[in-house]
Amino acid sequence: MSSTAAQAPPPLAPSLDVETYISNYSGVTRLKRLAFIAAKSTALKADALRMALEEVKRTTNTSLYLELAGLAEPAGAAREDAWVEEVDRRAAHTLEKLEAGLAAHKSSLVKESIRMGHTDLAEFYFERGDFQNAFKCFVRTRDYCTTAKHVIAMCLGVIRVSIHMENFTNVSAYVGKAETTPAESLDAILVAQLKAAAGLAQLEAKNYGLAARKFVEVSPELGSAFNDVLSLQDVALYGGLCALASFSRDELKSKLIDNGGFRTLLELFPDVRELINDFYHSKYASCLQYLRKLEPDLLLDIHLHDHVDGIIKAIQSRAIIQYFSPYVRINMIQMAAAFQFEVNELERNLASLISSGQIEARIDSHHKVLYARHDDQRSATFRKVLSMGEDYMRDTKALLLRINLMRHDFILKGNADTLGPSKSSRQDRQDHASFSENMSL
Repeated sequence: MSSTAAQAPPPLAPSLDVETYISNYSGVTRLKRLAFIAAKSTALKADALRMALEEVKRTTNTSLYLELAGLAEPAGAAREDAWVEEVDRRAAHTLEKLEAGLAAHKSSLVKESIRMGHTDLAEFYFERGDFQNAFKCFVRTRDYCTTAKHVIAMCLGVIRVSIHMENFTNVSAYVGKAETTPAESLDAILVAQLKAAAGLAQLEAKNYGLAARKFVEVSPELGSAFNDVLSLQDVALYGGLCALASFSRDELKSKLIDNGGFRTLLELFPDVRELINDFYHSKYASCLQYLRKLEPDLLLDIHLHDHVDGIIKAIQSRAIIQYFSPYVRINMIQMAAAFQFEVNELERNLASLISSGQIEARIDSHHKVLYARHDDQRSATFRKVLSMGEDYMRDTKALLLRINLMRHDFILKGNADTLGPSKSSRQDRQDHASFSENMSL
């Protein structure tokens, strides 16, 4: 078979409706996602840029406007330098007022006023797209927090900024800080936000199992409260894919299929719901078809795009492992048909799984048969019993030898031998001498 025939089918074109997709988001993430789509998809570039330019002009983020205008210039779009200058001028005036206000609050020594002054500055920098300064200002509020709610607000501010800075170590750290606050300070929405942020941090670290566990704990009560970071549809998508790449069948059943809260989220993303159901019910060809259908759109996701290839390969590998697990041997032609693979492609996947130790098997490439390497339990048990018997015999002989040596007073005690016979030997001799003396009397 030719090498070209063994290749997977080319990815489909994106089916994403940009307007519907972007309606799930707000704030900075809405702009960043549009900019990402414009940079990655030729087919969707024009629509994404048009929407992004309209959206960014409702903000004060002139640096992002200039970036988007640069992308749109080849299409003949004119850059509005006058608008940029006016927004920058007004922003400079606002910054001056905020800094003066903060200085006045510091003079008054009122902690709550100082905290609010730093928070206002942080929000100003955040809207401008200056995430470094926004991060610093949010962190400075920590010294002026007087209640648990203040601490949580500070943590959420740092988490949001850190996500846009792609500093996911900070995200995990501040999720941990927020979770250590008294439980009565955390309502269901806050808990859901923290779980979603923690899941995103684990996803970016490629800890798909941990990411899945965090995402499946996100309550539907999250609603639109975290849309400036990710949507409920994202939670269903990220959680479902990470779970398929890492969960056992039992975990898929208990944590996804039988989990009422997460099942509600899956209703928002029917393709992911069907993907999970097909995988669980061993409909692997249909499952992989859904994956191929989703792949072009997944590559346009700002958080998922770097993980698409790894997650799809992990899901495919788990499907192959689960399919083969009950067999002693299987015809690879039939197996390839079940997955809708070319035989050579399946053989390469199997060889990779065998070499990595994920499958204990060997391939008969000539006859296209895969043989499982199951341990001979009967022989292994016999060898173990025989070894235990030999150990018992050796220990018993050693014990008998020691008893006989002690009985005949053959005891070696190192340097103590220079002091004369052992205590037991001296006692025996004394007893013998006393007995002889009594007899002579």
